[in-house]
Amino acid sequence: MSQASFKREESGHQEQCGCGCAHEHHHEHREINHEFNHVKKKVYILENLGCAHCAAQMEEKIKALPQVDFAAITYATKQLQVVTNTEEDLISEFQKICSSIEHEVIVKRRKSSPVGRNEKKKGRFSENKKDLWEIGIGAVLFAAGIAVQSVGGYIPMIVLIVGYLILGREVLITAAKNLGKGRVFDENFLMGIATLAAIAIGDYKEAVGVMLFYRVGELFEDIAVARSRSQIMEAVDLRPEVVNLVKEDGSTEEIPAEEAQIGDILLVRPGDRIPLEGIVTVGESRIDTSPVTGEPVPISVQPGDSVTSGCVNTSGVLKIKVERLLEDSMVTRILNSVENAAASKPKIDRFITRFSRVYTPVVVLLAVATAIIPSLVTGNWNYWIYTAITFLVISCPCALVLSVPLAFFAGIGAGSKKGILFKGGVSIEALEGVKVVVMDKTGTITEGNFAVQSIISAGKFNEEELLALAGSCEMNSTHPIANSIVTEAKKRQITLEVPKNVEEISGKGISADMRAGQVLCGNRKLMESSRIDLSEYRNETYGTEVLLALNGEYIGHLVISDTLKSDAKSAVAAMKRQNIVTAMLTGDAQESAKAVANETGIDEVHAKLLPQEKLSELEKIRAAHGSVMFVGDGINDAPVLAGADVGAAMGSGADAAIEAADVVFMTSSMEAIPQSLKIAKSTGVIAKQNVVFALLVKGLVMLFGLLGMANMWMAVFADTGVAVICILNSIRILYKRI
Repeated sequence: MSQASFKREESGHQEQCGCGCAHEHHHEHREINHEFNHVKKKVYILENLGCAHCAAQMEEKIKALPQVDFAAITYATKQLQVVTNTEEDLISEFQKICSSIEHEVIVKRRKSSPVGRNEKKKGRFSENKKDLWEIGIGAVLFAAGIAVQSVGGYIPMIVLIVGYLILGREVLITAAKNLGKGRVFDENFLMGIATLAAIAIGDYKEAVGVMLFYRVGELFEDIAVARSRSQIMEAVDLRPEVVNLVKEDGSTEEIPAEEAQIGDILLVRPGDRIPLEGIVTVGESRIDTSPVTGEPVPISVQPGDSVTSGCVNTSGVLKIKVERLLEDSMVTRILNSVENAAASKPKIDRFITRFSRVYTPVVVLLAVATAIIPSLVTGNWNYWIYTAITFLVISCPCALVLSVPLAFFAGIGAGSKKGILFKGGVSIEALEGVKVVVMDKTGTITEGNFAVQSIISAGKFNEEELLALAGSCEMNSTHPIANSIVTEAKKRQITLEVPKNVEEISGKGISADMRAGQVLCGNRKLMESSRIDLSEYRNETYGTEVLLALNGEYIGHLVISDTLKSDAKSAVAAMKRQNIVTAMLTGDAQESAKAVANETGIDEVHAKLLPQEKLSELEKIRAAHGSVMFVGDGINDAPVLAGADVGAAMGSGADAAIEAADVVFMTSSMEAIPQSLKIAKSTGVIAKQNVVFALLVKGLVMLFGLLGMANMWMAVFADTGVAVICILNSIRILYKRI
């Protein structure tokens, strides 16, 4: 794999297709993400990473290494994902780069144990004890310094300076270290210069107060980020640490989940999560699937039923036979998808990263100009230096660099709670612009299995009698239509008769001798070739019809068709409420496709299509309506999934379709389509809100500063206060009703 193939993602290059969408860049990203999922990537944890802006700088430097083909740091998970073109472990190089930017960062290889579990066990404030002590002592000295101002002399100044040193010690030490490495636009350096400048002009109270406010803001920011990270990871990390293995003698043994093997029998007690995919061998229960699918209604399971990892056993004791290892289980697939998706950066995120490189130097230069030029003209150095240092305080772009990717990460987490796996921020961003949803029929709109839809009698026989005759004729056939008739008969507990003689008439049906007489069971051609009077026959529904005749007389027919998904109609209605055009591409007959479209409310139908024709039809739809999302599940859908602006696959579908898709609906539910669109739009709105809010507040504080209406306290709010608000806004999507 070439280095260029990975690094072109960062170029931001776009070519517009006929509809004017940024089509080419999205497909380049998909190629990169597709390759990235297949190579051996290395994942590292960046302990003590505390600055989103610094993380962006680390990522940029790591990408510049000649041995690195791809690198992405996800601040929300503190993960570094890299793909290299060498067998050499570059952890020492990564450590050197990260330490040069944020000296406390420690690069460690990620262990196989679930991410963030150790952190979850810690108390909310346990790792912030030192900060809390320093802030508490500094706040007391700040208050004492103000209280003793009436005493006069050096006592207030000494108290305030001691308070400043306690509050600002770490900031000043970090600033000095970073300055020695040539990093003059570091947040610590800028805050140190701003507060030291306040001391230089004799404003001790302002310097201590601003440092106190800054430290409190940073503490709240750390807690907000940690809380957001914990909430998102708890939503998606459902992997078990241990499982209860049932041994041959019937006793149970607790073993690590990764040691469970295919064929092992596991015990799942009421209240436990299903640890791994498997088949129920003993017991009956109700399973809460909402942690994986988002569906609130529990399902019943009994021996022979499949169960999915991550779901909760709510009542009876179950024994399950393992069918998938932990590394292949649903819960691991969800977590891996979320982690990989978080490493994929959408266009707005890449813009903010580039913008931050320019923003800080420009604001710092503006601060220098504000301190010098007006002072030379007016001679009021104290006033203009004070104004300039407010600019320095708000020159850090952390609120922007942190809140935008966190918003997309929260969107990915919200999707996973609903069983919707987004394969990157680019997928969410592309979904925002979708104008039309194109769907395959079989397996997407329908269940993909034949079932008896109706039984129409010509008058002499009731439904059960007709079904008994048809089922008896078809009981030895392996054809899907025959199976559906026999299945329906068994469901209704109808006893079937073994015919005396059975003759299969190719392309037409079956002739069988039974107690009631000679039965013909097949299509219209069979009836016509046997000269059966069909004047009583009425064709009023769509589907495959199986006609029945007894002793030369037509007695009724059965209608067999693929079953519509229960939520198909409501899902299409939900898409229409979002002003989305709906269309169907299918290889089925026009009549069958139109009947499904009429029943569900789909706008456009394109039927009798070969796999290669689906792609050309999709291009026509794109030209007519705009950006297209295609939803399918078959191996023949892979080219169309890859050709759409957004490809979505049903999780029950073929692996090739799932691999080619940008979004995977693990539940195979139609409702997931409008839900994914709503999550994407909400995520995009929140990300844009964060950008506008942060820039607006910073701009207003700078303007007020020039007009003499702002102070350093407002500047600190524009930095850390805005960051906290944007972080809290970012995780709203986790609680938004979809």
